[in-house]
Amino acid sequence: MKSDSVKKGVSTAPHRSLFNALGYTEEERQRPMIGIVCSYNEIVPGHMNLDKIAQAVKLGVAMAGGMPVMFPAIAVCDGIAMGHVGMKYSLVTRDLIADSTECMAKAHGFDGLVMIPNCDKNVPGLLMAAARVNVPTIFVSGGPMLAGHIDGRKRSLSSIFEAVGSVAAGTMTEDKLREYEEKVCPTCGSCSGMYTANSMNCLTEAIGMGLQGNGTIPAVYSARIRLAKHAGMKIMELVEKNIRPRDIMTKEAFMNALTMDMALGCSTNTMLHLPAIAHEAGVEINMEIANEVSDRTPNLCHLAPAGPTYMEDLNEAGGIYAVMNELDKKGLLNLDLITVSGKTMRENIQGCVNLDPEVIRPIENPYMPNGGIAVLKGNLAPDTGIVKRSAVLPEMMVHEGPARVFDCEEDAIAAITGGKINKGDVVVIRYEGPKGGPGMREMLNPTSAIAGMGLDSTVALITDGRFSGASRGASIGHVSPEAAVGGPIALVEEGDIISIDIPANKLNVKVSDEELAARKAKWQPREPRVKDGYLHRYASLVTSGNRGAVLEI
Repeated sequence: MKSDSVKKGVSTAPHRSLFNALGYTEEERQRPMIGIVCSYNEIVPGHMNLDKIAQAVKLGVAMAGGMPVMFPAIAVCDGIAMGHVGMKYSLVTRDLIADSTECMAKAHGFDGLVMIPNCDKNVPGLLMAAARVNVPTIFVSGGPMLAGHIDGRKRSLSSIFEAVGSVAAGTMTEDKLREYEEKVCPTCGSCSGMYTANSMNCLTEAIGMGLQGNGTIPAVYSARIRLAKHAGMKIMELVEKNIRPRDIMTKEAFMNALTMDMALGCSTNTMLHLPAIAHEAGVEINMEIANEVSDRTPNLCHLAPAGPTYMEDLNEAGGIYAVMNELDKKGLLNLDLITVSGKTMRENIQGCVNLDPEVIRPIENPYMPNGGIAVLKGNLAPDTGIVKRSAVLPEMMVHEGPARVFDCEEDAIAAITGGKINKGDVVVIRYEGPKGGPGMREMLNPTSAIAGMGLDSTVALITDGRFSGASRGASIGHVSPEAAVGGPIALVEEGDIISIDIPANKLNVKVSDEELAARKAKWQPREPRVKDGYLHRYASLVTSGNRGAVLEI
């Protein structure tokens, strides 16, 4: 066993004395040592129940003959961090989580790992660590929140962000806003729509690193506790068979994940995280592959914010495996891949049928013939621009309008809520990319303000930052190269006409090449916004959004 390096032989007598200090018995030390990476904290609603998940996992490990040892991972609540300097610290935690987990796993010689994440950067950070450390590993998340209910309709976190815009527009009272505040987030769990956290938990299941239900069983269901116990038991089988993350997270598995991404209508943040996880697994995913997958994959689900259904509905409809069975009708997945169940995906999904065609459209009757995410290119985005087209209104699929240019999120929000944005405008928010932010802030506040003020059918938003999975509308993010490195988005001037053609995957500014070259010759880099601390180090190492914002020396 790998843990023999800290438990066996004369030379490890000092190590055993420290295990004694921890209260571990000789009987426990004879067993495989399983690291339980738990992201429990008291600031993220999706993580407040992870202590119970961890205890269930520990029971499962012990029942199956292992020695469970828990250690922590950090997590930021994107909702609480939204709209202020805190959002600069969201994406950057992905690498802190991966690095710290690598340190703990390799320093202590664990034989296997059970990862217990739930929210936005925590899931991809731990998947990156799993690929990097490459000892037998299984994931079990904390599960999604139940939807709230207001006026007889289901609601979620995105509803209250948009309600703030409605108050600014004078179409909602502050008393009604307080009702939203009380009711939209009724339980623990990751926010109830197909936002980033739930997108990544569903894709963890689809890629083969989580058991059935990992992405969809609500946080408050007892089935989630049973799932955690089974994950604890299953890790012992993975250790015995030496089935490791890189055996599971192959190129074909990532293609399955991309296909499921398009069918589910996941958050655009998956276009940052899947390439970063693949990078750690030694697999290359580029954005051209994403468009190819999208072109052949029908969009089968319209969960909030794209539609009126929620994670609890997807769970009742059959979950991720039911969606996979729909896609298999046209042979869109490679199902002969090993998973953490110890079986192939084909064996896993057998008998998992679609129980609700209103939640999971049959593949013969999709919401759209192509996937939920599109990668746009053009003279404004030579590398990439990413849009969740399943959440774009039909009238905004093709749009032209004058640029309204802002060099930070705060200035854009002030203009939107101040009534300074007109129908037809294209709001451009720049210097918010991985380097320029630094940290590539999510733009849920401005997109929600646009929607809440009733402008989402006429106004587009473009940024070198990114969007929350809760954003909807013609919101195009990840524009690369970013403004901070002199990308074309830095050269856009107030009033330039911007052309968006989502069906054709095009994003252009109607300015001649000669004029853009002249502007580029005059362009000067901005002074860094942050000059010390972790953000400064991050900005010096981070790559472009089109590469997953991975760190390179």
